[in-house]
Amino acid sequence: MYKYLSVIHLLILLWVAACTSQPEEEEKKDPMGPLRISDNGKFFTKADGEPFFWLGDTGWLLFSKLTREEAEKYLENRRQKGFNVIQVMVLHNVSAVNVYGDSALINQNVATPKVTEGNTLADSAQYDFWDHVDYVIDKAAEKEMYMALVPVWGSNVKNGFVNQQQAATYGTWLAERYRERPNIIWLNGGDIRGDDSLQVWQTLGSTLQANDPNHLVTFHPRGRTQSSMWFHEAPWLDFNMFQSGHRRYDQDSTELNFGEDNWRYVQVDYQKEPVKPTLDGEPSYEGIPQGLHDTTQPRWQAKDIRRYGYWSVFAGACGFTYGDNAVMQMYRPGDEERSYGVSEFWYDAIHHPGAGQMLYLKSLILSRPYFERVPDPTIIAEQGDQYDYLTATRGKDYAFVYTYTGRDMKINMGKIAGEKVKASWYSPRDGKETEIGVFPNQGVHEFDPPGTKEEGNDWVLILDAEK
Repeated sequence: MYKYLSVIHLLILLWVAACTSQPEEEEKKDPMGPLRISDNGKFFTKADGEPFFWLGDTGWLLFSKLTREEAEKYLENRRQKGFNVIQVMVLHNVSAVNVYGDSALINQNVATPKVTEGNTLADSAQYDFWDHVDYVIDKAAEKEMYMALVPVWGSNVKNGFVNQQQAATYGTWLAERYRERPNIIWLNGGDIRGDDSLQVWQTLGSTLQANDPNHLVTFHPRGRTQSSMWFHEAPWLDFNMFQSGHRRYDQDSTELNFGEDNWRYVQVDYQKEPVKPTLDGEPSYEGIPQGLHDTTQPRWQAKDIRRYGYWSVFAGACGFTYGDNAVMQMYRPGDEERSYGVSEFWYDAIHHPGAGQMLYLKSLILSRPYFERVPDPTIIAEQGDQYDYLTATRGKDYAFVYTYTGRDMKINMGKIAGEKVKASWYSPRDGKETEIGVFPNQGVHEFDPPGTKEEGNDWVLILDAEK
């Protein structure tokens, strides 16, 4: 009898040990981890190999304008809307002071960050600018969100406040401070051409990579330019970023003259060697004047932001960054300065419809096999131009075709596997999918989206191989 009790006792001990060890194993699992480039060089992956679709928001002045509590509110709102990257300036300018009155630098010199010992908010003498940055970054990590950090905004370099040596010292300090945090991405530059102070940007980029090799580095360029113009072959540039900007077709007189066709930037990058991911890091912002500076102009709306998202992603981009006029500058009561005719406060603007609709793009792209996805304009028999432009992307067993205006689509069948395909309409406005029917996978078939043809009546035609 005692022998049987001993066996039972042993089994109980083993069961208890297994139960108590399980939480420890779970604690070891890192839901974040540094991002990686996919094997085909075109997308991001998580450390475990799962696909990562970049859905970013421009919270540029988050570190300097919001309190801890406000930062929590903003991040939670973005998490609930599916955002997983926040683009933010570490230093908007060399005289940066945060909402608690803490200066970032000594003597406005990026090579001498102003750091105090301790990080207790209750004791203001032990809580500095950098402690607040740490807090927000860690809070984002708790919500499984990445922070894409611009070390110093480009205008500071352009105006001569940062030289190569200062950039090297500051970049080393930044990298050493944040390289152990799992949710960091480095955005060199900051709304500036790469050939403006080229050597400073090369120094900063290479310094960040050398001292923090586990985190990805890119360059945030000036409007209507792309990082690949100057840095595509730079060893420190892990992926490309472009800023399609805030101008209409008739307002763009720049060298590329792509106008609102942000998909063209993707096409340029997609063909370059070596292969690197690319994305639109700053399209037109919701609620900002068309053309940016003339506040009498119409404002960009949610429908426009959706168009930029689907156009660029279907062209082959690895993600998309949304922006809002009030949110990007964290406009708040009492602000003496405001930019671009902003009138709403950030805590109201976070609920604008375009922000909530970005999740539907992310959900659609992740709903099918991800890494096999390629752009394929040959699916479309009549592609159109400007607002009537159709764009298509596909995998082996599926295809997506986007229309911004709800125009008729003539589709070349037979581009995906299967003798028959199931067709559905997907709404970028609410994420609802409506089945159309099953069709032979051959010849040319015409699909007529619901509703009348007009700007903002956008739809995605989904074709799935019938099995």
